[in-house]
Amino acid sequence: MPDLNARQFAQLPPLQAIRVFEAVARHLSFTKAAEELGMTQAAASYQIKLLEERIGAPLFLRRPKQIELTEPGQRLAPAVSEAFSLLSGAYSAARAGAEGVLCVSTLLTFASNWLAQHLGSFQVAHPSLAVRVDTSNRVVDFAREDIDIAIRSGGGKWPGVETHMLFKADFTPVLSPRLAASIGGVNEPADLLKLPILDPGDIWWQEWFELAGLPAEELASRPGTSMGAQAYEANAAMAGHGVAILTRALFKNELADGRLIQPFDLVGDDGHAYWLVYPTARRNVPKIRAFRDWILAEIACQ
Repeated sequence: MPDLNARQFAQLPPLQAIRVFEAVARHLSFTKAAEELGMTQAAASYQIKLLEERIGAPLFLRRPKQIELTEPGQRLAPAVSEAFSLLSGAYSAARAGAEGVLCVSTLLTFASNWLAQHLGSFQVAHPSLAVRVDTSNRVVDFAREDIDIAIRSGGGKWPGVETHMLFKADFTPVLSPRLAASIGGVNEPADLLKLPILDPGDIWWQEWFELAGLPAEELASRPGTSMGAQAYEANAAMAGHGVAILTRALFKNELADGRLIQPFDLVGDDGHAYWLVYPTARRNVPKIRAFRDWILAEIACQ
C-alpha cells in the first residue's frame, strides 16, 4: 500500500462524512443510517451534502419514497466498505492476538452436535484463548458485531469474507428403530409415508422423495410442525415421534449407537454445505488463524 503524504491526507474528506455515507449506502435510507449512528436525519443529510460538495457530484438520487446510489456513489460505496473493514481488522489485530476471547457464531445444531463434541481439543491446544459461542440462524455482520468467526450453511458465496468448506449439508431420512418396527420395518421409501413426518413442509422432503421416484403431494396436507433446528428434530425422532430428514455428518454418534437408523443409502444434495467464514481483512489475526487451522484439521481427520 503506498504511503500517503500530508497533501494527500489534506485531500481526504472528513471521516464523519464518509462514515455517514457508508451507512446510508448500506441501508439506502437516511432515516435508518441516522438511527444507527445516533444522529438526526438532518445531520446525516448535511454530512452527505458536505461529501457531495467535496466530490463535486451527487452520490444519491433522492426519490419520493426511496433513494438510489448514483454512478459515482456506486463506485465509492464498495471502496468505503472495504476501507472500514480493513480498519476494523487492523484495530482488532492490534487489540487482540492469540490470547483473549474468540467469539464464534454458529447454527444451533452445529454447536450442539459437532462443535461441543470437539472443542475440548482446541481449548487444550490454546488454553489462554477463551471461546464464546453464539448460536443463531442469522447471518452476522462482522463489521458491526463482536464476532470473530462464523460457521454458516449455504452456497458459500458471501461478499467480503474468506470461506472454507467443512462438509456438505446433504440430507436423508432417519428414525428410531422402535418407530420403524411399529410398521414391521421400513423396507422401501413408500413405507416412510405410513409414519409421521417431522416438518413435512421442509423442501428437503420434496427433493428426497423425487430422488426416490415417489410423489410426495400428500405431505402438503400433513400438519406443518416445524422445530426450527435439526437438533430438535433429531431428538423428536429418537423419541419415536416421527421421521426426520437430517444431515448425516451432524449425527454420527446417534447413527453409530443405534438411537437413529438410516433406512436407505439414498442421500440428497442441494449444493449447500457448512462453511467456516471470517472477514477477509482479518484472515491473519492470530486467534482466527488458530481456530481455522484447528477446525480444518479436525474435519480432515473424520
